[in-house]
Amino acid sequence: MTANQPKTGLPKPGHIPWPPLIYLAAIAISVALGLFYPLPWIGDLLGDILFAAGLVALFGVVALWFTAIRTMIRAKTTLNPNGVPEHLITSGPFAISRNPIYLANTLFMIGIAFVSGIAWFLPMAFIAAFATQKAAVEGEEKILAAKFGKKYRDYAKRVRRWI
Repeated sequence: MTANQPKTGLPKPGHIPWPPLIYLAAIAISVALGLFYPLPWIGDLLGDILFAAGLVALFGVVALWFTAIRTMIRAKTTLNPNGVPEHLITSGPFAISRNPIYLANTLFMIGIAFVSGIAWFLPMAFIAAFATQKAAVEGEEKILAAKFGKKYRDYAKRVRRWI
């Protein structure tokens, strides 16, 4: 057993809840850059369409957040990004994405870009998703593979990491 593994033999989860911090930082950076270094926006041409698409995306985000959280609560597994899950969830939004809450966070930023016209939200959404994958998702996948073995590997083959 190494220093990175608890007594269970599973890889040790991190201590800092990176995903929410990454997305909050990306939102703050997007707003700051939008105020001080605004990018051109195609809102003049497609303003109403982009605004409507942003609202649809935001409604989808809320639905995805609530269904994913409800599914996790019903399965009696942790919502803590640093916790070790008790159960492998493969139903509900987890049948479409292995990371529906992180996907919702990314879509939230895209929806905000379309509604607000702050173009910085678009690249920052993808930067936040990439940072979340490196800081959290890849480690979570190791923990899931160690805990659930073949069942998780089969699930990972069937369902994409994001979409």
